[in-house]
Amino acid sequence: MGTPIPTPPAVPFLGHVNTIDKDLPMRSLGLLARQYGEIYQLNVLGDKRVFVNSYELQAELSDEKRFAKKISSNLNQAHVPEEKNWYIAHRLLMPCFSAANVYNMTDDMMDIISQLVLKWERFGAKGTIDPASDFTRLTLDAISLCAMSYRLNSFYREDLHPFAIAMGDFLIESGKRANRPAIVQSMMTGTNAKYEEDQRILGQLVNEILDDHRANPPEKQDILSVMMNGRDKETGLGLPDENIKANLLTFLIAGHETTSGMLTFTVYYLLKNPEAMRKLREEIDAKIGDRPMTAQDVNKLPYLLAVMRESLRLGPTAPARTVAPLEDTFIGSKKYFVEKGTSIIINTMAAHRDPQVWGEDADQFRPERMLDGKFEALPPNAWQPFGFGMRGCIGRPFAWQEAQLALVTVLQRFDLVMDDPTYELELKQTLTIKPHNFYIHALPRKNKPRLVALSAASLHKDPATAAQKAPSATIAPDAAKLQPLYVLYGSNTGNSESFAQRVASDAPAHGFRGSIATLDSASAHIPIDGPVIVVTASFEGQPADNAAHFVEWLTNVQGDELSGVKYAVFGCGNRDWQKTYQRVPTVIDEALAAHGAERLVERGEGDAGGAEFFEAFDNWEKSLWEKLSKEYGTTDSADAAGLNVKMVSPGTARAEVLRQRDTALGTVVLNKLLTSPNAPAKRHIEFALPEGMTYRAGDYLAILPVNPDVIVRRALARFGLSPEQEIELSSGGPTSLPVNKPIAVSQILGGYVELSQPATTRDLDILLKAKNSEKSTQALQALIANYAEKVFKKRLSVLDILEENPDIDLPLSTFLQMLPSMRIRQYSISSSPLWNAQHVTLTISVLDAPAISGRAEPFLGVASTYLAGLRAGDRVQLSVRASTAAFHPPSDLAVPLVLVCAGSGLAPMRGFLQERALQRQAGRAVARSLLFFGCRAPAEDFLYGDAELKEWSELGVVDVRPAFSRATEHSEGCRYVQDRVRHDKADILRAFLVGGKFFVCGAGKVASGVKQVLVEFIKESRQLDDEGALAAFDEMMNGRYATDIFE
Repeated sequence: MGTPIPTPPAVPFLGHVNTIDKDLPMRSLGLLARQYGEIYQLNVLGDKRVFVNSYELQAELSDEKRFAKKISSNLNQAHVPEEKNWYIAHRLLMPCFSAANVYNMTDDMMDIISQLVLKWERFGAKGTIDPASDFTRLTLDAISLCAMSYRLNSFYREDLHPFAIAMGDFLIESGKRANRPAIVQSMMTGTNAKYEEDQRILGQLVNEILDDHRANPPEKQDILSVMMNGRDKETGLGLPDENIKANLLTFLIAGHETTSGMLTFTVYYLLKNPEAMRKLREEIDAKIGDRPMTAQDVNKLPYLLAVMRESLRLGPTAPARTVAPLEDTFIGSKKYFVEKGTSIIINTMAAHRDPQVWGEDADQFRPERMLDGKFEALPPNAWQPFGFGMRGCIGRPFAWQEAQLALVTVLQRFDLVMDDPTYELELKQTLTIKPHNFYIHALPRKNKPRLVALSAASLHKDPATAAQKAPSATIAPDAAKLQPLYVLYGSNTGNSESFAQRVASDAPAHGFRGSIATLDSASAHIPIDGPVIVVTASFEGQPADNAAHFVEWLTNVQGDELSGVKYAVFGCGNRDWQKTYQRVPTVIDEALAAHGAERLVERGEGDAGGAEFFEAFDNWEKSLWEKLSKEYGTTDSADAAGLNVKMVSPGTARAEVLRQRDTALGTVVLNKLLTSPNAPAKRHIEFALPEGMTYRAGDYLAILPVNPDVIVRRALARFGLSPEQEIELSSGGPTSLPVNKPIAVSQILGGYVELSQPATTRDLDILLKAKNSEKSTQALQALIANYAEKVFKKRLSVLDILEENPDIDLPLSTFLQMLPSMRIRQYSISSSPLWNAQHVTLTISVLDAPAISGRAEPFLGVASTYLAGLRAGDRVQLSVRASTAAFHPPSDLAVPLVLVCAGSGLAPMRGFLQERALQRQAGRAVARSLLFFGCRAPAEDFLYGDAELKEWSELGVVDVRPAFSRATEHSEGCRYVQDRVRHDKADILRAFLVGGKFFVCGAGKVASGVKQVLVEFIKESRQLDDEGALAAFDEMMNGRYATDIFE
């Protein structure tokens, strides 16, 4: 009977109903494919369904002599044309979609595209656009006008056309009915009534179109005319009205839904891949220029076609299709037996990522794989986004032309920017899939510069209102008279954004009107009417998420295009990444100067791992304002910058805090201690993710914390305030504080500012200028004289200094303005979505240690203290952030992993191993990995040692090699993890020779120590000097060595 088809554990009677996500089935199917491999089987209420996920099986099931297309019984309720009339309609309509006939539809397509362009132009640069919604308007109106000569006028409505809304609801409900028992369905009277109403709305529009067509026949023949008047050459028969209506409905649904999804996916992938966007823009500018695209240009832009093909590979809007064998048969090289009529679902999205066809980078967007004959050389049936065979998409030429016209026109007119630069793909599924909660800004290319203020930390905004309003800042009335100054930042973790905010906030005090925005928002739009201040970071040599498009654009500028721009650059970095330290700030600084811009001051550098990080910025900012004052003739005004505080209530009533549920709120499920009382605390925390949020093993969870309550109370006491006291803030410049509304002062101190960050030299200068006694003046001067030793290394905060010097008379407004805004903290996720797609776990170290400043109070880590105090049921503002492409487990399970970590650096490694263990339990062959783990002692902090690590070792997934710093007798005499790596040299070399991939996670000392040992191996085996060994390491480990370093 062949090899049994693997199947997940099932529930009696119900089968696998609960295995599939009801709202997004494709996510569940994708995770099952990752776990079970090329094939698995589900039983849904007694209905057996086989799912295939590889290229080989997709190709085999494309044999129409053995397998026939199968339509869901639920979709038949949408009145799919009957089989007996299908062939008549097919023969009548095929000629309508010839190249010549589709070319003739160009003017009507451009008519609707112009409406979209007009809407986006009227929205302006700050308007937030939902591209999925607007592309739905575009494609629905286009198919209606081109095929039926009927105008829906969707762009003249506030909301989507009722047909589009009813269609989406109808398709979602149809999908859910497939997994719902009939008796349950019969009792859902409200749902059933809504379902029938949706069908009525769909049918009503079809009847209106048909009646209008008969009453007002169009001058030129359209597709509806062919259906109404045409006769089949083979049978001489026409189509009855009911069949015409069924075909109309099919065109209206399939004819717009798939194309709008393709357009939205393409915009998403272009915005996530700046190099591809640049290449496409260059091709459009070179071949089309400013003139409108015409039918003669269709299919003549190779890179555009490659972008569309690659987008459809990764995001096939029809992500699956169903076939059934015509006879009992074997599939998969005759391994798996399937009975006649069995539903076999081809997971096109998974097959399009098969590494055997697309390579190890199959998950990456790379249009070049579709260029220079590579697309034509693909194996048969490897690329199937439009379905297959006679039952494939009849309107493919229409969709292909429409998409080209739309993309070219949009990119001619606009520079597109993501509303949230950290956005990672979320999906919404109806009949098709589309990006969900994806918003953009469209900046007109030819107009004067416009900056869009977009936060690097998306957690600071309410996603529920993101589509309704753009960020704003309250500016004093006199600010309009000041000299414009533009502050641009590139930031993932918040340091650069915090520095940029400081420059913008200080601007009014120096005679400037500050604006703050992301670097991406200024791509091809750098202002020339005021100085441009750039504060940005490098992340392993790459730009921040919100700076990638700017860097790609800037490095490809020609000539003196930037003449007239005056600028200054400050770079944040970390010398632990010596080879790429300050790479992005350097590239920006040199490129601006090379293309005609005038450098105002020398580029500043800040090393986040050094003692002078904040001092370096203070000194650079001081020189910046001195230069700007001379350059623009401005004068300082102490009052202009003012952050004003107005007391709103005496604090007799507790402020009401509204925390509405939104997509950024996760829920704590479990929080448990992993360590003994003798060891520094480490905790395992499980979160239920917000709806629609997804992750991969190796990704980060970004947390927006609040300051420890004890520190907030200290600040309140220092300023003599009640926790319940309300204040109202107003600002003369951009600020990250809540303005113009009453708010409890404890909320501001708790959630909007950093209270524990070391004071900067600038902060000390401000304190010195405040009203002081002789004693406090001397104390501050002593701190300034020996800043590195007495302030930075001891982590003395502004609050610490104020408490030690109670006679410093500092207003609350000045204190708040001195403090940096609250930053997000990123933690490596320690779970795999194969374990639970809706839950993630963190494995964290809790920082609660004696203060190195000598103060009596312990030093508390802001985020770790916040996380440690969470309890089950607590709501947390969080977001999944993608890690670098290299820091994910390879899809080839035959590749062994060499995992090296210490302490909570185990987190991502646990996720990798959990994923491989679940794949092993699903029956797949998995290479044994090596885990080198450093900690104190087996009984103190050997995290998961007697639980998952033991279980996975027994399963054959991993060989654990610990290094116990305080119990070396239990770890082969090895104290630190790099010692254990050196001890097990033979096993390391063996893993390397069979293609193993290396992952290191931990503090900088751990990473550098492990690398040093590996370089020593190469030096000894190849008889090389230090420099030669290091070069050989870089060459040998290229693509095979990834690090995740934290401090």
